[in-house]
Amino acid sequence: MAEPLFDRAFVAARAIVDGAERQCVVAVRDGRIAAVLDGAQSESVAARETIRLADGEVLLPGLVDTHVHINEPGRTEWEGFDTGTRAAAAGGVTTVIDMPLNSIPPTTTVDALAVKRDSAAAQVHVDVGFWGGAVPGNAGELEGLHAAGVFGFKCFLVDSGVPEFPPLDPAGLAAAMAETSRLGALLIVHAEDAETIAAAPAPGGASYATYLRSRPGAAEERAIERILAGARDIGPARPRAHVLHLSSAGALAQLRAARADGVDVSVETCPHYLAIVAESIDDGATQFKCAPPIRDGGNCERLWEGLAGGEIDMIVSDHSPCTADLKRLDTGDFAAAWGGIASLELGLPVVWTAARARRHGLADVVRWMATAPADRVGLTHKGRIAVGADADLVVFDPEAEFVVDPARLQQRNPVSAYAGRRLAGLVRQTWLRGERVDPSGTARHGRPIERGRRE
Repeated sequence: MAEPLFDRAFVAARAIVDGAERQCVVAVRDGRIAAVLDGAQSESVAARETIRLADGEVLLPGLVDTHVHINEPGRTEWEGFDTGTRAAAAGGVTTVIDMPLNSIPPTTTVDALAVKRDSAAAQVHVDVGFWGGAVPGNAGELEGLHAAGVFGFKCFLVDSGVPEFPPLDPAGLAAAMAETSRLGALLIVHAEDAETIAAAPAPGGASYATYLRSRPGAAEERAIERILAGARDIGPARPRAHVLHLSSAGALAQLRAARADGVDVSVETCPHYLAIVAESIDDGATQFKCAPPIRDGGNCERLWEGLAGGEIDMIVSDHSPCTADLKRLDTGDFAAAWGGIASLELGLPVVWTAARARRHGLADVVRWMATAPADRVGLTHKGRIAVGADADLVVFDPEAEFVVDPARLQQRNPVSAYAGRRLAGLVRQTWLRGERVDPSGTARHGRPIERGRRE
């Protein structure tokens, strides 16, 4: 008997391939997609194992989440590589890029990057890459971090919330832009203007409306204006810039104009800005606190318009967990509560629930949550079902519904802004390089990854 040509074959009546839904067979060999065949050929494919999707299930590429706070080492009680990557696998996310802050040490030196990689190596259930950090005084470290394979550099223009990762002043931002431009590296920016926030009302107390006024949309718009002006000023070797977690749709016009001028800038938003509106947030409900904040329903719809029109490139989680006590749910004080929403496991169903209500299809969701983020960070072998890509695959049931129970999530701390919400879409299976990932199991198939290097 002839040796099977493939290790596994996934037979799907519905799969998202090349931006459209089609019937196909995805054949896997040595962890990569070796063939994408017409569904009519399913009986003729020779594979050691055949996985046939059930009626109604859809084969998706594994999602790529480029904005995740794992927090290990140093604040592992907030999350950690084990629990964070279990949550990713449960949510159909097969690649995450970990943020450089909230861990101790932050990833602002080559030595700190080595500590983080060592912490991750034996724990991860999905692939994990790392951002470097641009902070005051570390411009000389950026070249070494870039050579060591970070996917770019994150900076803040406002207080980050942790003292070990301070923001850049205007001169520091200019220096970081110049250095990342020289290196050809991506500079990713938490874009809120510190002076605008300092002049806004203080956020104290349980009133969400007060908290929202403390971080107005103008703070984002002015910070983005600074980023775009800086990018234009550098000259022919313009930097590659990326605006993190856009919440204010008021910034879209200037981003559109900058792109028309040739500025290399990309933009992300997050599930919570697309599925939650300020009008629905009760006073004292600090599980909804994040920065920039969740804004009103009209703003939410304009963000959806930005996605539909290509002005917003991608959707990522900004998974920013903490221990339950730091959310100050007992007092409901928005000034004292940690700002961040944990959604790594729930991003796909949250976005799908909101997207289908606006007549978007799964191909749109895959573009926003898999292909676009993968492409922006250079992971062109991920985030797609294509010959030569890693066999990172998700079996998704778009019609199944469930009610979010935080106690059943894989993340370390059972705090969720989506508690009690009914969502559509269940991840049935997650596969990483052709190996099934069990989020509750002991086997670990993930590995630390580097920019520009394919394992």
